[in-house]
Amino acid sequence: MSYILSGDIGGTKTRLAIVEVSGTKVSIVRESCYASRDFAAFEQLLADFLAGLVQPYHAAFGVAGPVQGSVVQTTNLPWLIDADALKGQFGFARCTLLNDLEAMAYGLPALACDDLQVLQAGAADATGNIAVIAAGTGLGEAGLYWDGKQHHPFATEGGHSSFSPENEVEFALLRHLQLKHLHVSWERVVSGMGLPDLYEFFCQYRGGATPPWLLEEMRHGDIAAAISKAAMTGTDEICVQTLHCFVHLYGAEAGNLALKLMSHGGLYIGGGIAPKILPLLNTGVFMASFLGKGRMRHLLEAMPVKVMLNDKAALYGPALCAAANSHAH
Repeated sequence: MSYILSGDIGGTKTRLAIVEVSGTKVSIVRESCYASRDFAAFEQLLADFLAGLVQPYHAAFGVAGPVQGSVVQTTNLPWLIDADALKGQFGFARCTLLNDLEAMAYGLPALACDDLQVLQAGAADATGNIAVIAAGTGLGEAGLYWDGKQHHPFATEGGHSSFSPENEVEFALLRHLQLKHLHVSWERVVSGMGLPDLYEFFCQYRGGATPPWLLEEMRHGDIAAAISKAAMTGTDEICVQTLHCFVHLYGAEAGNLALKLMSHGGLYIGGGIAPKILPLLNTGVFMASFLGKGRMRHLLEAMPVKVMLNDKAALYGPALCAAANSHAH
């Protein structure tokens, strides 16, 4: 059994925890959550968490951004994180950096059955590669390669691949977003960052105006959360349309990822948004879009599709990866 400092470093919030790992079981001993933007650098945040604690032997962090060697520049934050520098500053024996979705993939074995909601059971004997997609602040995608005996998680930057519209409304959406962004990726439409842009598009496209009460909520809080809430409660028609489109596009890109990775072992939906809009994911809009791939529909129908209800997978993953590495050495 070993104690590990595990972290989930996101564009909006950063969670750090001291965890105990035993096999695939992860227990959180101490956990803190920070607003990422309150800190100019990750080192300041980490120093705050570790103040007065006995330093753990190994640290591992899942970071929202592409990891290159032992360094990562966060995609939606101005942080440059260097594992070697962290080792030097905080005295870790080892420090591992993972892409946040790769970390989530590593965390899957620690999830229990009731941590997952099944959207599609798939084939009873489903084995093989696994795909993981997660819309939060941004859109993350990862895979687990199946070698016949075990799974090996790997990172991708698939969320930044080009958005592809399928109907008149989506073509208009693409044109709208091209005026704002140099490149319109899937992350620009399927993410917490993308939701306000989607809403703005539907306001223009449908010729609607934002009601005063919604403007007030948007001004005082998280715009994406205000849109989602109005959609889930049915209090604003354009918000309802926005979220319906969001779910449809989420399913479409999940299907793209499943085909690209040939994820016979299943597709897992992580991130902060899915559990909050579960009733909508259960309506069949997501799955219809996921399966709508013409001649490959039968392949997708055989894949289990599950929503991760426990947001701790992103904290469990770095710890499980670190524990596996320490056994390998």
